[in-house]
Amino acid sequence: MRITTKGRYALRAIIALAETSQEGNPASIKSIAERENLSAEFLEQIFFNLRRAGVISSVRGPGGGFYLSRPLAEISLLDIIEASGEGLGISPCVCGKEEDCGRDETCAAGAVWRELDSHLRTFVTSKTLEDIVGVSRN
Repeated sequence: MRITTKGRYALRAIIALAETSQEGNPASIKSIAERENLSAEFLEQIFFNLRRAGVISSVRGPGGGFYLSRPLAEISLLDIIEASGEGLGISPCVCGKEEDCGRDETCAAGAVWRELDSHLRTFVTSKTLEDIVGVSRN
């Protein structure tokens, strides 16, 4: 598994959004891009995907911007990763690819990859934005 720039920027932007919109005011892409030193154009693409996935919502007009669609405790790291277009598949043995090698029942290596995938999924599912933002404040 390798998280691309899109996935890394999505997490950074969501953390910034969580920190800046806690006062109840939406945050603009421009303000988040400046705060995180990211390309506003690239961030627009990422926010489009996050909004489509229901992680964030937006308000148009003066004073508009983006805000989180759910409480911090209800947004998992998995939600952010998947919404940004990233995948967790670490090996064809666990990601459901059709070109499976056909040895899944007897392959010791495949069993290792499936166990690692299980641990990874448990971690990203249990890690919430509330946990992440709490760590950044300490």
